[in-house]
Amino acid sequence: MTTVRVVSPADGAVVAEYPLATDAEVEAAVAAAQRAQAEWRRVPLAERRRLVEAFVDAMLAMREEIVPELARCMGRPVAVGGGELGGFEERARTMIRLAEEALAPVVPSPRPGFTRYVRREPLGVVLVVAPWNYPYLTAVNAVVPALLAGNAVILKHATQTLPVGERFRIAMERAGAPPGLFHHLILSHGQVERLLADRRVDHLVFTGSVEGGRHLGTLAARSLLGANLELGGKDPAYVRPDVDLDFAAEQLVDGAFFNSGQSCCAIERIYVHREVFDPFLARFLERVRRYVLGDPLDPATTLGPMVSRQAADRVRAQIREAVAMGARTLVDPAEFPADTGDSAYLAPQVLVDVDHRMAIMREETFGPAVGIAPVADDEEAVRLMNDSRYGLTAALFTRDVAVAEALGDRLETGTVFLNRCDYLDPELAWTGVKDSGRGASLSRIGYEQLTRPKSFHLRHHPE
Repeated sequence: MTTVRVVSPADGAVVAEYPLATDAEVEAAVAAAQRAQAEWRRVPLAERRRLVEAFVDAMLAMREEIVPELARCMGRPVAVGGGELGGFEERARTMIRLAEEALAPVVPSPRPGFTRYVRREPLGVVLVVAPWNYPYLTAVNAVVPALLAGNAVILKHATQTLPVGERFRIAMERAGAPPGLFHHLILSHGQVERLLADRRVDHLVFTGSVEGGRHLGTLAARSLLGANLELGGKDPAYVRPDVDLDFAAEQLVDGAFFNSGQSCCAIERIYVHREVFDPFLARFLERVRRYVLGDPLDPATTLGPMVSRQAADRVRAQIREAVAMGARTLVDPAEFPADTGDSAYLAPQVLVDVDHRMAIMREETFGPAVGIAPVADDEEAVRLMNDSRYGLTAALFTRDVAVAEALGDRLETGTVFLNRCDYLDPELAWTGVKDSGRGASLSRIGYEQLTRPKSFHLRHHPE
């Protein structure tokens, strides 16, 4: 029997160990999902909503177990770990509330002698491949609306956060989900690839790296499957001279370093109008130095380890490359004793004298390091913000809403933020452009990705 271990980045201990699903178990799960979905699609929406609401309640009832479990699995401090479940609940309950309107038939203008409408029909069996960095939030984005829309779901969670997938399974069972409607399967890469070739699987939702999304998206396309792909980011921010610098610094430090920077929409590069560059930088650094790097199970810790030593080393390499090309680091790692240079614990870092030759300003960092550069004006800021193969979010900090809207129209991004960052509003579509992905989740638009239109063109019989 092949098993999969979950190893904590905090201390190297084994958090959990699970058996890999056998091919026979995968086959049984797909067959059961297809059977369950054929019945579930006929269940009234009100009943589907009751099941999903019970699932959300069952998950929230496990809060006291979930927060320390997250700390052990992926290093997020218990001091902030409850926020993940808060976001989980917000997104789930919003999608429950939006379901009736989003799934209602689309009725065009009346035409005498005809009945015409477009019905939203479920796709069938939806395969959700979820990442470790926001393991509840990313999974709920797809699982809840997929079920509400009448689909069955197979969840493949990341190895690092397999206990999260098990929490989803337990909560579904406690909510009374029909047998076969939801599965959490512990799968190998090869088994995922084979699922994408199985004609009983109807749609893929993937959150992860650009390389992973390109590979799985290509496999899905060969089977003519639809695919939602939420991929990487190199999200920029621009600070204009009219903004409150204390406010902007506070927001952007959190946007850059929360979750040790391990977020697809973390702020990874900041452009500051040169008139306020120095005072902004001073405020930013003062707040960075407030972090306490340490054991994520310690309530005093505000910055935990990265997900692995290898992940931390990739960030270290990016920092070293930037310094070799002329950048300067402004934080001495010695200020954060937990960072010994040879573990998953990595001190937050701020770099200046940076430019777009450097990977730190060009490629996804996915860690607690950010480059900050001065710009002469709005034009230079927009040009640099768009100078990226990614386009997930972009944040503007200014008092002038009209200017922000005008600049936002020119930004190549899925979401434009004003005076905030690193947040998903579940009533707005979460989407990306360029290498940040395809498709959308959340909002009414998210339901469109998990259903197919079916038109009814009914001509009345002449009397």
